[in-house]
Amino acid sequence: MPEINKFEDLVYKRPNIEELKNNYTNLTTKFKSTNSLEEQNSLVAEWNSLKSVFDMAENLAMIKYDINTADEDSKTEQNFIDHNKPLFSELNKKFSTELLNSPFRKDLEQKWGKQIFRYLEAESQTVSSEVTELIQKENALKVEYSSLKASAEIKFDGKVYNLSSIGAFTQAKDAATRKKAHQAKWKFFNDNSEQFDRIYDDLVKVRTEIAHKLGFENFIELGYKRLHRTDYNPAKVEIFRKGVIEFAVPLAKKLREIQKDNLQLDTLTFSDESIQFLSGNPTPKGEHDWIVEQAQKMYNELSPETSAFFNMMVERNLMNLKTLPKKAGGGFCTRLIDERVPFIFANFNGTDHDVTVLTHEAGHAFQAFSAMQNEELIDYSFPTMEAAEIHSMSMEFITWDWMKYFFKEDTQKFKLLHIIGSIFFYCYGTAVDEFQHIIYSEPNLTPQERKQKWQEMEAKYLPWRKYEEMPFVENGGVWQSQGHIYSTPFYYIDYVLAQTCALQFWKKSQENMESAFEDYKRLCKAGGSKSFLELVELANLESPFNEGCLEKIVTEAESWLKSQDYL
Repeated sequence: MPEINKFEDLVYKRPNIEELKNNYTNLTTKFKSTNSLEEQNSLVAEWNSLKSVFDMAENLAMIKYDINTADEDSKTEQNFIDHNKPLFSELNKKFSTELLNSPFRKDLEQKWGKQIFRYLEAESQTVSSEVTELIQKENALKVEYSSLKASAEIKFDGKVYNLSSIGAFTQAKDAATRKKAHQAKWKFFNDNSEQFDRIYDDLVKVRTEIAHKLGFENFIELGYKRLHRTDYNPAKVEIFRKGVIEFAVPLAKKLREIQKDNLQLDTLTFSDESIQFLSGNPTPKGEHDWIVEQAQKMYNELSPETSAFFNMMVERNLMNLKTLPKKAGGGFCTRLIDERVPFIFANFNGTDHDVTVLTHEAGHAFQAFSAMQNEELIDYSFPTMEAAEIHSMSMEFITWDWMKYFFKEDTQKFKLLHIIGSIFFYCYGTAVDEFQHIIYSEPNLTPQERKQKWQEMEAKYLPWRKYEEMPFVENGGVWQSQGHIYSTPFYYIDYVLAQTCALQFWKKSQENMESAFEDYKRLCKAGGSKSFLELVELANLESPFNEGCLEKIVTEAESWLKSQDYL
């Protein structure tokens, strides 16, 4: 593998939009006019290289901006990318239209795979010069939301925290401290409620307008197309949600009752939900550098492939994990395509989440790294999002045998927390999904009516939830902290579907790690060359949409909890 730079050595280069336009125009003209399959294959490779120019700039600009949202130069470049991305998408569409209509399509599919054609067919329906300005507006609103959250300065016990760092106190053993931390966190949202409401209202309206201009009845179908979902639809997701109500919600209710008893509480309130044990949740026994050292040891032992991958990530500083002032919240993995490497972004806060976010994003990164060495097309470096989350969530479970390095005497507590949290997540993640389907089917709801709809979701999927002296969340505002709802509509169910696959990897890895990891590596190397359900089959997993699959998974989790004398 050729030597590459460390992250700090990578220089952002603003794309020359006029040059890209000319190159795309010439490429599209050549592709359309040639009668040679060989030349069309060569031009597809050129197109792939041309896409990489904007992709590299886009991701490098995003990383630099998210590391410090207060840096004006980074913000300027993020705005430049957001402004020009719709124009770039339109150029891409013109070429992909010719590719889709090529008389050599069957032969091209033989070389490049059918998935890229399905991907482009979905994408082609999401782009038009008619909606360029509207998409620019949508992108600006997403940046505004991210910047607003990153601006949080939460005063707590004489110090100032952001939305990531305050999280540690919401898991405090002392109930009064938990409550006080939650109140401080949600005060920020309450103080800025008009802005959060206005940004989301504008997003819903502009997305609905985009959908109408593109010929869709509402944004729901467009949202699915944007996510390149080609082998399932809202009807299948609705059936899956019913399964969550039937199988996951009843078990979650039992687990909340046990949690209440374990915490010796008369009533389990919202501020108590984040702590499972009276002695406190498990926490890693060291901070950032120590955690990375343990992860390096873990991945060196897991396999030669993960060893080479993670050592490279450390040596080249391709991870930014510390919580810093003005840093964007959340965690993600993206690619730096020119270098054929991934990049991991996260916000450690001293909780068990530090380890799970690292293994989660390392799952994404290992997949991307594996595929980028294996696949020619940039679009194949990551699969569609629900498939991508299989790699990340499964890595959390595949690494279970090494959790002792991070949690030591609290390892069993961590495993219990992980399985219990998976059941709770079924309920929350599905509530987020149904909420969004309602919002985009009724785009003219007022901000208050949207919050009432969220309250209905909580009654349906989170019926145990009780708020105490936190009016913002009690009145239905808790969803406004969930960035996916603002940035990527309908993405969140992807985690739930992927969790159903990840829990299958959990069971398989406990029974036969070698066999399970071979399936996992095969899945990673395939990248985005197949659709979601094709990748599920490739990994020897059962589709989450199969009748009985979800029931089986929930039953397995319940049985394991019983075997640990928790239930």
